[in-house]
Amino acid sequence: MLKEVISSREISTAASFVKEQCRLRPQVGLILGSGLGSFADEMENVTVIPTETIPHYPVSTVAGHAGKWVIGDIAGTTVLAMKGRIHSYEGYSLQRVTFPIHLMAEFGIRKLIVTNAAGGLNRNFRPGDLMLINDHINLMLDNPLFGKNDDSIGPRFPDMSEPYSRQMIRLAETVGRDLGIALQKGVLGALKGPTYESAAEVRMMQRLGIDAGTMSTVPEVIAATYRGLQVLGISCITNLGTGMSTERLSHDDVTEVADLVQGKFSRLIKEIVSRL
Repeated sequence: MLKEVISSREISTAASFVKEQCRLRPQVGLILGSGLGSFADEMENVTVIPTETIPHYPVSTVAGHAGKWVIGDIAGTTVLAMKGRIHSYEGYSLQRVTFPIHLMAEFGIRKLIVTNAAGGLNRNFRPGDLMLINDHINLMLDNPLFGKNDDSIGPRFPDMSEPYSRQMIRLAETVGRDLGIALQKGVLGALKGPTYESAAEVRMMQRLGIDAGTMSTVPEVIAATYRGLQVLGISCITNLGTGMSTERLSHDDVTEVADLVQGKFSRLIKEIVSRL
């Protein structure tokens, strides 16, 4: 049986709907991870589009993921903020999970800042750290580009030599230094979840050279690269991996730590956006 394929007609229909709802045409997109959604509340002159009203758009079912597109101004730049993402563990295919990325590209987004809550696997990391993603390892045993390819959307075999823009990473590092915000840098590993990794899985990921683990982001970045978007990835380290501390993991703890770093996260993103 062929994998589900997102058709260009679905993308076009959804894009036409969004364009009818908002006259603004942002070129910068922002995906807000668990606990980081309140950043969108700081935007001005906003248009809010509930994603459940967008044709063919998957419905977010996870606490902390509001399911809204917020389009407005931040630091003098018009931005599209995706408040609440979709995850494979909710029961969606990776093709459907990445539908918002295709829609962003169709809407005119050319630069994408993607954020997430992640578990720290690097022993030098601590909860509350922000990590610039310089590469990733896909451990989901799946790929959002499986299935028949539509050459009008993107290439059959996209190059993945620079999924995270070196130029945007350098910009983020400069902004971090200017603001006095320490930034880690490392490789992101993605598993489907929804369980947190076992201690043995954490050890495996460490041996693979993975610095932080998440249940999202990597499929989105693959789709964004496929669509020719420049991507900056930032992980909020909300906890240490299983077996690295005596703490048991919970989603409430993840969002609590993300809430605590909201201030420096907001300052960092605002300044990055203002310099794009």
